Amino acid sequence: MISAQAWTDAERLWDFQQMGHELRPCSVAIGLGSHDLGVADTTADFYHRGMMPLIVFTGATSPTTRDRMPRGEAEHYRERAIELGVPADAILVEPQARNTGENIRFSRALLEQHRVAVSSVLLISKPYEERRAYATARKMWSEVEWVSASTPMSLADYVASIGDAHLVIDMLTGAQQRLMLYPKQGFMIEQHIPEEVAAAFERLSNAGFTSRLVRR
Repeated sequence: MISAQAWTDAERLWDFQQMGHELRPCSVAIGLGSHDLGVADTTADFYHRGMMPLIVFTGATSPTTRDRMPRGEAEHYRERAIELGVPADAILVEPQARNTGENIRFSRALLEQHRVAVSSVLLISKPYEERRAYATARKMWSEVEWVSASTPMSLADYVASIGDAHLVIDMLTGAQQRLMLYPKQGFMIEQHIPEEVAAAFERLSNAGFTSRLVRR
């Protein structure tokens, strides 16, 4: 059972992750691989709305996706997007990345290999990782403009889609911790963390939402 305080704190972290960028056409989209096929669905929707001419899906597998996506996250995303009407020749697959930094570095290398001119990137992630993805991308590839986006939905709707509130709040707490730790390690640009967001993170950590935390 999730307490009222924990739910309020989780919503605060959820809202902080939303970058609020205005959706606009970009040179390319990069869809970050994960357990969530909703990223592929949203990327396909943006393609049909004319937001980009080319998509890179990036991601290998992880312990949480190995059984559900045995051919790799990026390949399953590609298959899903094609089911949704995206032409196969509008998709590049990067199948090796195992973290967000590698997602960006390997996608950049793939685009350079294909001689794709890139001035702006529509970066599509899970809703609870918009800001984390953006901060990483800005650090790893600072020469382009980044527009961060995800499936527009509430925390309650996302929890309903996953079916496990505790797991979702664990993931939110882990994403928030990385926003605070990784800039010091050179993995992200620095982000201003409002006091109320930091306090929400501390309460959730102390309440036991710790399965996705980096051990220090």
